[in-house]
Amino acid sequence: MTPPLRILLADDEHLIRGALATLLGLEEDLSVVAEAASGPEALAMARAHRPDVAVLDLQMPGMDGIEVAAELRRVVPDCRVMIVTGHGRPGYLKRALEVGVRGFLPKTVSAADLAGIIRTVRAGGRYVDPELAADAISAGESPLTPRETDVLELAAHGTSIGEIAERAALSPGTVRNYLSAAATKLGAENRHAAVRIAREHGWI
Repeated sequence: MTPPLRILLADDEHLIRGALATLLGLEEDLSVVAEAASGPEALAMARAHRPDVAVLDLQMPGMDGIEVAAELRRVVPDCRVMIVTGHGRPGYLKRALEVGVRGFLPKTVSAADLAGIIRTVRAGGRYVDPELAADAISAGESPLTPRETDVLELAAHGTSIGEIAERAALSPGTVRNYLSAAATKLGAENRHAAVRIAREHGWI
């Protein structure tokens, strides 16, 4: 008899995680072997339990689902990764696929569909929600350079120009230039509006 697929569930919302664990536990060929409420905890659980599939929330404390997926690829390479999210923005999908995520779907998915997608992903397949894929195609590529993206991401946390310069190892003048260029490319009147626009598209 084939042993059940071993699953790690990571979501900082306890109610959602618990409900998912219960519903997936009803499937004879699936077994939830570990649960986590944060990115670092998900990594620790994956190292300890070596799951077949990790089902990760996109936004978690400590590390987001994409950061966890990138690290899992290195430390538990046999584990397939799926992201379930309420924030299906185009940039997130692109970043997820770049780090090897095999499934990307909204939290509105039914438990039966989720179980089927887990099986597909474990078997080597890939699943991307059609609506999220269509949104990603229509949104297009980010117009920002990697450096502009980094600086704008630091600015998103309300960090001062001086702090951004220190963290990015740049001069304050260069930081202002990057922020100005990002705002111009995004058609924003200032860096705060640029952050909002970039976030709406999932580019930061």
